[in-house]
Amino acid sequence: MTANDGEKTYCRACTIRALLRRLHARLGDYWWYSLMIFTACRAADLLNAIVGLWIVPKYVATDELGALMPLMQFANMLAIPATVFAATFRNELTTLAVNRKFGQMKSLMRGVFIASAVFLFVAMVVCRFVLPSFLSHIRIVRGSLGIIIIGAAFVSAVAPVYNNALQALKMFKSISVLNIISAPIRLVTMLVAMPFRPLSGYVVGQTSTPVFQIVASLFCLRKPLSVRAEPYWKRETVKRFAWLFAMLAAGSLSGSFATLIENTVLRHNLPALDSAGYYMVTRFSDIPGFLAMSLTFTLFPFAAEMDAKGRDPRPLMLKICLALTVFNVAFAGVFAVCGKWILAILPHGEKYAEYWWAIPFVVLTAMMTNMVSIYATAEVAANRFGYYKWMLPLTLAYPILLSTAAESGPLAVSSLKNMLWWMAAFAALKLACVAAAMMRPPRTTTASSP
Repeated sequence: MTANDGEKTYCRACTIRALLRRLHARLGDYWWYSLMIFTACRAADLLNAIVGLWIVPKYVATDELGALMPLMQFANMLAIPATVFAATFRNELTTLAVNRKFGQMKSLMRGVFIASAVFLFVAMVVCRFVLPSFLSHIRIVRGSLGIIIIGAAFVSAVAPVYNNALQALKMFKSISVLNIISAPIRLVTMLVAMPFRPLSGYVVGQTSTPVFQIVASLFCLRKPLSVRAEPYWKRETVKRFAWLFAMLAAGSLSGSFATLIENTVLRHNLPALDSAGYYMVTRFSDIPGFLAMSLTFTLFPFAAEMDAKGRDPRPLMLKICLALTVFNVAFAGVFAVCGKWILAILPHGEKYAEYWWAIPFVVLTAMMTNMVSIYATAEVAANRFGYYKWMLPLTLAYPILLSTAAESGPLAVSSLKNMLWWMAAFAALKLACVAAAMMRPPRTTTASSP
């Protein structure tokens, strides 16, 4: 390369950086960082699509394919105590990050990691007594899955501790890079493990991503956490932390319980082909949800900062919901027209082509659920939990009604169509409650202690 070529390359790079800076200024911090996270995650999803649509159906038999979602939900259920602790940590960490108290952040992270080890022991005890019965209920006989699921639960719970630290510090560039790199790691792990034990290999592959993110996040955090640790765990701090933990635990337990019952009913009540068809359908219907995940993830520190400054987050939330509506409706429209053809051309996809109609249905249902999540994220970021008064009863009533009506009667979950109507009705009811709450005058932050 000549000196002129090098100079031209440098000039082009400077021009691109200047364009990106102008775009950043025009969009503002929130939409710029959301775009960064979304772009990075979608690049990773190209490999994740290969996993979900080609590798998993290739190695996992049809009669076991529908068990993947209940299995991973069971692992998530085991990790709830550590996950809630990490979520509580996120609230506290965001406050410390705003005030630049890095020494206390370091002490807080140490405490959370020790607590996660304690929760791992509790998960081992629970798994020892509950897992065999659960595997039998979803028609799976795999003795070796126990220890793998415990490991998956632990690393899946610990990884958000470090990811939340990056989020609170608004290190979205680092998060984007980690998301891009973690996808090929997951792909390679599954390619190696699944030919030997399909279900175990799937869980191991899912676990490889949080393991990598823990190690890489520690590297990214080395500079902000290079300061000397300062005392954090005081009497009033523990009291506030315990209150936040109780609030978040209530929401997380009820939500995970509802999802676990929902996935278990899907697997237990529906024919194997229907539950496998639902798995294939959600590989596509999850795609528009990735936008919601990026917007929600970026929203948390911004909502916390807006609350601290006394600004109303609702205008931003309404813009987010509008963006979700446009994106999801367009996506659902494409699959309403081309869904059957797209499913049919996939390897092993011809047997699932008749489920094309479920893709737009699930997409629009998920859109409503994601809008509820946007509202909940803004409330939790501000340490406001008044919405629990209607959210918790609805969330708990859903699995109870679903499990009691699943076996017989006019509302029985005897087909995938009936199940999807149950899911849509529940999502619509929650969204209606959110709309009513959004119409009320803005409230001040609830005190972050009992």
